[in-house]
Amino acid sequence: MPTGKKSAAETTRRPKKTPTRDLGKPPSELIDQRIAELADWRGALLAALRGIILTADPEITEEWKWNVPVWSCNGIICTGETYKKAVKLTFAKGAAVPDSKHMFNSSLEGNTRRAIDFPEGAEIDAKALVVLVRAAIRVNNK
Repeated sequence: MPTGKKSAAETTRRPKKTPTRDLGKPPSELIDQRIAELADWRGALLAALRGIILTADPEITEEWKWNVPVWSCNGIICTGETYKKAVKLTFAKGAAVPDSKHMFNSSLEGNTRRAIDFPEGAEIDAKALVVLVRAAIRVNNK
């Protein structure tokens, strides 16, 4: 007679597999690999955004979390996610970051994060992005 309980075999969860490309490689290499995998406009755009972010401050470090590039300086500045129709920079504390150029165009309803979606063909205002990244670093330093 069934007891309604599942056997140990039925309830055992299998661990998620860590992608083998993540094992033992430095974050910068993983980001290079992600850019190379995106053999279309998204890879070129992510590479350009990465270059701008890294020029904002010499203390910025690259990390690899949640299977996406992460740029940090005394805390997470932003992540670089790629989607079919956009490359998205999500600023961890974006709601607290002054945005005089109104670059944030996504995730505007949240209390903490803000994001910028860059669709195919988007022009990057490099100066404004550097200002935004530096402002995010100042927020992290508070």
